[in-house]
Amino acid sequence: MTSGLDGALPLLACPVCAGELTRRAGVVGCPTGHRFDVARQGYLTLLGAGSRTDTGDTADMVAARQEFLDAGHFGPLTEAIVAAAGAGPVLDLGAGTGQHLRAVVDRRGGIGLAVDTSKYAARRAARAHPRVGSVVADAWSRLPVRSGAVGTVLNVFAPRDPAELVRILTPGGRAVIVTPAPEHQVELRGRIELLAVDEDKADRLAAALGPGLTPAGRTSVHVVMRLSRSDVDRLIRMGPSTYHLPADRRRAAVQALDDLTDVTLAATVSVFTAPS
Repeated sequence: MTSGLDGALPLLACPVCAGELTRRAGVVGCPTGHRFDVARQGYLTLLGAGSRTDTGDTADMVAARQEFLDAGHFGPLTEAIVAAAGAGPVLDLGAGTGQHLRAVVDRRGGIGLAVDTSKYAARRAARAHPRVGSVVADAWSRLPVRSGAVGTVLNVFAPRDPAELVRILTPGGRAVIVTPAPEHQVELRGRIELLAVDEDKADRLAAALGPGLTPAGRTSVHVVMRLSRSDVDRLIRMGPSTYHLPADRRRAAVQALDDLTDVTLAATVSVFTAPS
């Protein structure tokens, strides 16, 4: 088991009975006898009855995301997330490769927990940082996390259950939720069959989170990225549009672009606080 997972283990709960989890000889379990093996890549799968992972990112999507983020194109967004984060421990729900979580933990210290439905993402996140543990879990089920255990939840372009955010946050804890703005990738949407962005997404977020979380600020990130054709291809492959755009049409559309293309990164970083 990795040191990162060791450090995050006190935050976790059995997905079957919500009991405390401990480990012996590489096996994680609860007092009632439920047992969960740690993958050789260092992540832990915690799935209860009815949990789903079939909507998780594929290996190709995760590889594309790793390559794109490692190139630094989303650096300004990561900086905004780090600035918005509060106290730890920090849980990234829909963590992907763990890039944003790594930056928060590296800059602010403490323990991080990456949660994603994709085992391919979990493998990468398990190596993101020595103080980050990685778990495969269903974002739409009860999270395998102890109530009131997390100081900050990150949620970047990913689904979330508002009731679960409230449950796992400490009193006064912070949720940092990132949503795309209407002009996000607008240059590509005019030439490639990408999914549209809801123009009222950020405004509707507060209503969707309900009375359990209180709005505490909002930051806009707007940067024009200069991307090669390979960069654009990775950007498309790492997002949900890849499910709807056949590979042959994607490749043809990308090849029709100029050598370098200006593409807008536009996102809203919204902060919410849990009841004190």
